[in-house]
Amino acid sequence: MSTMTISNVSTELAAALKKEKRRRGLSLNRTVLALMEESLGVHGNICSNGLHRLAGTWSEDAFKQFEHAVTPFGEVDPEIWR
Repeated sequence: MSTMTISNVSTELAAALKKEKRRRGLSLNRTVLALMEESLGVHGNICSNGLHRLAGTWSEDAFKQFEHAVTPFGEVDPEIWR
């Protein structure tokens, strides 16, 4: 883990961070870290493009059903590819 110091924080930014800190009910440090992770798509050691908020997740069973359903798309029809 690294420690960083941020300089020249404007009054407006400081006020917005304090407001967000109160809204989230977190410390200022945790709020700043969460905001940076969210904006950069980095969560812990996992990078994300942010689509998980839109796409949701699949159960293991649903994933297996999908894999089974799309298997034929990977097969080559020898009659077409002569």
